[in-house]
Amino acid sequence: MRKSHWTPSIIPNDNDQTAYLVAEDFGKLGRAWREAEYEATDLETVIQDLLSGQYNNPFRVVAFNTAESWSQDVSADVAAELRRRCEQQMRELPHTISDFVNRHEMPDRRQLALLLI
Repeated sequence: MRKSHWTPSIIPNDNDQTAYLVAEDFGKLGRAWREAEYEATDLETVIQDLLSGQYNNPFRVVAFNTAESWSQDVSADVAAELRRRCEQQMRELPHTISDFVNRHEMPDRRQLALLLI
């Protein structure tokens, strides 16, 4: 019996769409790219999923666009947007993403705590 060496592609079929994938740390089980439905790889959906606790311990977000032949780690940009939205809504960062935001936030963008005397 012949074995097939074909594997399904994770590359989007649309001509020009940027996809965002989240890598998550599963502790002793290791790190992996989270499985996502094709329609759920746009930036807004990924941000909403992060804010709603769909990811327990994300450590990286990568964007790629095959039509334009590029990929990029966008973790710092996503962390800044997560912080901005939580501040805008006057709420704390969800515990599921606080480590991610603190790890990827640009040092000059972190807000310093004020000491109350």
